[in-house]
Amino acid sequence: MAGIYIHVPFCRHKCSYCDFVSYPDKIEYAEAYMACLYKELKMRGDELKGYEFDTVYFGGGTPSYIPPKLILGAMNQIKKCFTLKKDAEITLELNPGTIGEAKVKTYLEAGINRFSIGLQTAIDEQLADLNRIHNARDYVYATNLLKGQNFSTDVMLGLKNQTKEDVRKTIELAEACGSKHISMYALTVEDGTPIYTDYLNGELPDSDEVAELYEYGYKLLEEKGFKRYEISNFAKAGFESKHNLNYWKRGEYIGVGVSASSFMQGKRFTNTFDLDEYMKCVISGFYPAVTSEEVNEADAKFEYIMLALRTVYGVSMKEYEKEFGSTLAQDFPNALKKTVKYLQLDGDRLRIKDEFLYVQNAVLMNFMEEER
Repeated sequence: MAGIYIHVPFCRHKCSYCDFVSYPDKIEYAEAYMACLYKELKMRGDELKGYEFDTVYFGGGTPSYIPPKLILGAMNQIKKCFTLKKDAEITLELNPGTIGEAKVKTYLEAGINRFSIGLQTAIDEQLADLNRIHNARDYVYATNLLKGQNFSTDVMLGLKNQTKEDVRKTIELAEACGSKHISMYALTVEDGTPIYTDYLNGELPDSDEVAELYEYGYKLLEEKGFKRYEISNFAKAGFESKHNLNYWKRGEYIGVGVSASSFMQGKRFTNTFDLDEYMKCVISGFYPAVTSEEVNEADAKFEYIMLALRTVYGVSMKEYEKEFGSTLAQDFPNALKKTVKYLQLDGDRLRIKDEFLYVQNAVLMNFMEEER
């Protein structure tokens, strides 16, 4: 598998927890930026003629904030410059406060066939604390516009004053509105973001409380037919995110736009995080990548383990040996001994036991520390 990621860095308002490269005050740059992005698409496409891509993902920022014709233009350019599979999954992230009937019509015309909606919580007071620009009613409106479409909903845990009842209301709203996929993840507090003050003041739930919220949400989602396939991702059968699965299978992907990362042909590279520098580079005909590294075999093996063990599928012993020409037991003997109580072997697959999946970082640290 191979994927294409498109970064749209504009948003109406920056959320209090956001640490992504996004610009709430530069929407006037959107057309010029997207023109540069179209040019980068051509540059990348010329180099990747032999590739067939399974997924496209528009992330941000808020892709649904910019004029929809710019998304249509990006898709037209992708179809010109890249080879997409006929059944390619094409996802667009959207904020419920930036959507309308005309936009949805244009997105469908562009070929978008999956939407990722940032609800976060159904409790309006918590949305206000996060500086979200929408409320729960806006989410219902957005899902009505997308009736009959494939869409996912983001749910956030660890919010100020959040209770299990709040989590229940959020999950039940997402299901009632037709979401077939729910991403339920813990709030990550980054130094320098406005919400960091709440964290320092002890106003956010601690890790044990977040773990309880997660366990409650996990059981509720399972009861409702959403199967966990990765630590934070739950889906009805057949509605898993192909784009994200490609990341977790250590598949290749090309990232286009400011701050976008790529992994192609054994090399990782990331575009500049500076908007002006990005546009100047592309206009001048240069790639905007500022970091680039070859992934050595030892790191590749750890990445393979780390990503696979995040999922319920785990690591296929045969696939690992086929990929690297050695066995897990040969490469990670000490880690396997230290983590034996956390792991289980199902046929050919080694995976983290369900009850330990939420604390998988503690398990993975042993593989990271293996001398190799």
